[in-house]
Amino acid sequence: MTTQTLVSRRTFLHQAAALSAGLAMANRCSSSGAAEGLPSKARIAITLDLEMSRNFPTWETTHWDYEKGNLDADTKAYAVEAAKRVKERGGMIHFFCVGRVLEQENVDWLKDIVADGHRVGNHTYDHVYVLAKKPEEIQFRFTRAPWLMRGKAPAEVIADNIRMCTEALDARIGIKPAGFRTPGGFATGLEGREDIQQMLLDQGFRWVSAKYPPHANTTPGERPTKAVFDDIVKKQAEAQPFVYKSGLIEIPMNPISDIGAFRGGRWPLEDFLTAIRLGVEWAIEHKAVYDFLAHPSCLVATDPQFKAVELICDLVKAAGDKAEIVDLDTIAATVTP
Repeated sequence: MTTQTLVSRRTFLHQAAALSAGLAMANRCSSSGAAEGLPSKARIAITLDLEMSRNFPTWETTHWDYEKGNLDADTKAYAVEAAKRVKERGGMIHFFCVGRVLEQENVDWLKDIVADGHRVGNHTYDHVYVLAKKPEEIQFRFTRAPWLMRGKAPAEVIADNIRMCTEALDARIGIKPAGFRTPGGFATGLEGREDIQQMLLDQGFRWVSAKYPPHANTTPGERPTKAVFDDIVKKQAEAQPFVYKSGLIEIPMNPISDIGAFRGGRWPLEDFLTAIRLGVEWAIEHKAVYDFLAHPSCLVATDPQFKAVELICDLVKAAGDKAEIVDLDTIAATVTP
């Protein structure tokens, strides 16, 4: 979709219906005691995925595809400082950790983050594509070294990869994972993949963060127009929690992510901050959920002064009792079918 696309009447009606459905979902994500089932305040989450990202810190950097968990010193330091700054402002960060991070010699930095009250969830061991149906779709590392799959079917490899991350978090950090986030977000979440939903339920997960609504973006290097910002705001309604028929809770990621802005559109930081402000303000106005998605490995190169996380904290503080920063477990506890 481009900002110049003409929207047909049918498309307009479809988008209007989606907006209404999203707002209805937002209203169902209520806290106990809220009048007539409506939420009492906006729930704002700051979530950071602990993994290395291709194209960062330099555009030519691609070897991280094979070393997603080999966090460099700058990325770890950024995660620690972001956690410190958010806590100082009365909030918390919900991290999602790729299991191979826990192979590193020293993980005291992550233990300290947990000790400060931040949450850490499962992000698979090798950053695998959970919807993979073919061996070559699972992950770059497995394509280059197929013997790592030991002849197993993709579904078995994926299930083992998630389970191994859970075991690593217990062995190295002494915690159970606080939820599960899929590597990559999907336009319809896990709809139509009841097998994946059930696998996660069988492994003890009550909720997943898998949906990322598609939205308008720019041609790389162009500044976003009002139409792009407007579409991102509109898609906030499609990024509200819901429950799959299996009983698994979905907590979507709200657009736009740092990867979408800095890799997809190659935006300047100023425009990324504008999109964040518009999204958080929408959530506050509608007493909805806003799940900010970013990666320390990207932000350390694009937002070294922590302006994104501090902006979110400032917006929530300015909203008073209309909003609060919470983890995704708290959001999941308010979601009803």
